[in-house]
Amino acid sequence: MVENMGQRTGVISINRKKKYKLKRRFPFYIMALPGFIYLLVNNYIPMSGVIIAFKNIDFRLGIWDSPWVGLKNFNFLFASKDAFIITRNTVLYNIAFFIFGTVLSIILAILVNEVKNKFAKKAYQTIILLPFLMSWVIVSYLTFVFLSAETGLINSSILKPLGMHTINWYQQKQYWPFIIIFVNLWKTAGYSMVVYLSSIVGISQDYYEAARIDGANKWRQIRYITLPLLKPTVITLFVLNIGQVFRSDFGLFYQLPRNSGALYSVTRTLDVYIFQALMRNNDYSMSSAASFYQSIVGFILIVSANAVVRKYERSSALF
Repeated sequence: MVENMGQRTGVISINRKKKYKLKRRFPFYIMALPGFIYLLVNNYIPMSGVIIAFKNIDFRLGIWDSPWVGLKNFNFLFASKDAFIITRNTVLYNIAFFIFGTVLSIILAILVNEVKNKFAKKAYQTIILLPFLMSWVIVSYLTFVFLSAETGLINSSILKPLGMHTINWYQQKQYWPFIIIFVNLWKTAGYSMVVYLSSIVGISQDYYEAARIDGANKWRQIRYITLPLLKPTVITLFVLNIGQVFRSDFGLFYQLPRNSGALYSVTRTLDVYIFQALMRNNDYSMSSAASFYQSIVGFILIVSANAVVRKYERSSALF
């Protein structure tokens, strides 16, 4: 009898604790509700549309009654003579963006963190982050101001005064891998810098104080304290970026080179190719198949990369 009463008391105590936790966390659930609804409506409900990838869409019949074609819509991705070039561009550019972007963002974050004046620090953060807030349309026009063959600043203000031959930038493909990487870093490094800066700010000052007492200069503090403690953040961003390796920023590869045919071999990526195929053939099924293929490959890469990270650095794994 006494034992049963003890068990009941324990159950009541556990229930009270659960109710207390639920009551305490309820405001946070309410705050998260709009985000959950947005994800549900914007991300998950439209996922039913993946069925388009396996059908020959006829809008007169509707999505559900259109004929089923299986994997036929995926053939155009691999049958194209440009398949290798498109895949190469997409993968290699993304690898370059991550490597150079990580290095530049960490350098900027460390430099900004060393600024002691609060106003100057905020000003530098704002200036560096500003390009990230611009649309690619604006960035493409800013680039055109510099690269225009007739009136561009590089040709008219630098090359001509030096007696050098002007360059028709939008017809010379050898320059564009460097231009694309440079412009992408200029636009996106600010966002990554904020992520790394927040990690650096979170590092305890006790480590640096101890290092200064031991006579470590600024470079040694960065090398032996800051960089090792940024490792979890770098790994997390690496896992997130690995899933985007088969995707590309459409604005960067379509707007920036102004859809110049002479540059297709170095600027055409999977997303641009899908858009051009859709505009040319008006085939929604093939475009949907390509997007579905990108999503599946990205999912597999994220899961695989996370499994590797969990094996060697469990604390840095996403799940």
